[in-house]
Amino acid sequence: MGFIAFLILGLIAGAIAKLILPGKQGGGWFVTLILGVVGALLGGWLGGVLFNAKLEEFFSIQTWLLAIGGSLIVLLIYGFITGRNKRTT
Repeated sequence: MGFIAFLILGLIAGAIAKLILPGKQGGGWFVTLILGVVGALLGGWLGGVLFNAKLEEFFSIQTWLLAIGGSLIVLLIYGFITGRNKRTT
């Protein structure tokens, strides 16, 4: 997979992860891109270690699930670090 395709994958995976997680996360499209790319890397690494799966094809469901799963993990960690997942009543 090329560099541009990996950036697009990260941006979309980060956006999907933000839609899945409840709460109000900060950051614009650039933060979403960074979190998504880091999440895709994390998802690819974890998939390779745990399931011997890799991020190879852009249009593979395995690639997308690993990237979105990794983005969810990174977004949760980002929320805990920045404290933006706190609810106000």
